[in-house]
Amino acid sequence: WSLEEKVGQLMMVGVDAQAPKQSSNEAVDTHHVGNIFIAGRTTAGSQATQKVISSFTSKVGPGTTHATPMLVATDQEGGEVQVLSGSGFSDIPSALDQSAQPRDQLVASARTWGKELADVGVNMNLAPVADLVDIARPASNEPIGRWGREYGHDAATVSSQAGAFAEGMQASKVIPTYKHFPGLGRVKDNTDTSAGVVDSTTTRSADTAVSVIFGAAIAAGAPVIMVSSATYSLIDPSAPAVFSSTIVTDMLRREMGFSGVVITDDVSAAVQVQDVSAGDRAVRAIRAGCDLVLASADPTVAADMVKALIATARSDPAFAARVDESATRVLNLKKSLGMCIRREGSNLGRRRADHVIGRAGSDLSEAWWCPAMFRWTRCAWPGSGRSRSPGRRTRHWPGRRRSRYHPAESPTSRRCRRPATDWCR
Repeated sequence: WSLEEKVGQLMMVGVDAQAPKQSSNEAVDTHHVGNIFIAGRTTAGSQATQKVISSFTSKVGPGTTHATPMLVATDQEGGEVQVLSGSGFSDIPSALDQSAQPRDQLVASARTWGKELADVGVNMNLAPVADLVDIARPASNEPIGRWGREYGHDAATVSSQAGAFAEGMQASKVIPTYKHFPGLGRVKDNTDTSAGVVDSTTTRSADTAVSVIFGAAIAAGAPVIMVSSATYSLIDPSAPAVFSSTIVTDMLRREMGFSGVVITDDVSAAVQVQDVSAGDRAVRAIRAGCDLVLASADPTVAADMVKALIATARSDPAFAARVDESATRVLNLKKSLGMCIRREGSNLGRRRADHVIGRAGSDLSEAWWCPAMFRWTRCAWPGSGRSRSPGRRTRHWPGRRRSRYHPAESPTSRRCRRPATDWCR
């Protein structure tokens, strides 16, 4: 892996759901960005959405993402925050309305909504909202309460119902993201549209908004937690949470024991962080302990962020180690979905692996025998969307490297094109 490729794994760039910008394409093609966020709003339905997504996932290859599949995320909370709608997508109720459902019913509903995402190629949802809005007038909380994005107004209810939503998503092989640590339910203004947003209530310990809700999520195996860009005066008044090692590393990781991926809230266009240059935003977030930098609202700044991360890693060995640490976490998250991650130097020798092409929901993928694991495993290899009959076998001959993509382009050829250096782990 080159430094540029590793840095690319730490970025998630916004892709407009209807009309992707050239800067989004350049982020992948030129700057090796390895993850995308489907942004905006679209009512075009599942087929149009799948086409947009595949136009980016088809870019995956040795010259862009080190042949590593992408995390494809979106905001599909429900209510006022639902990026994807139209044919093939349910009208998802707000989190506040979802919380009225019995827990088992909410799990089943979220499983359905997750399958709709998985069917178009989305494998990560930046939801559920796990913020506790326990103030006297919830509607006065601009980012969450005003829109009914919360799962209730007591910690036990929020923990249970946000957890139910996450459980349903995971059942459909979609990564849930608990947000916005350590909580946006007690602030007045929205960090996306206002500067100087400060929470003067939330504390570092013995606060149910943190210990009960996010603590339970971590105990249940939360794979991803999003960190807020608000400032928390009783925890670290010196910096927004996304730039605070006290909050990300000391509090979330060491004290609460979270070992998964930490993603920032959007730091591309959020007014809260506009006093920091785009490149410094990315550097400060990674230095604080974040693993994924979200540049969803304004993809034009992604290039500056990548350049700053690379330059800092080249001049600072400690920061380069942080890049390695975060890249490893992101790759491990991808492996948890069954994605095939290329390992440098590995070789299958003269051994032959049988690949079985099958369906995952309505999206064609492959289940294949991995000699390294000695079992059948699922692979989300790019380009696996060509129609094949379930159970049809192809053989992998490591010496044949005409193409790095799988399956074969020709429907009449059954020769597998996977290079010998690609192992699923």
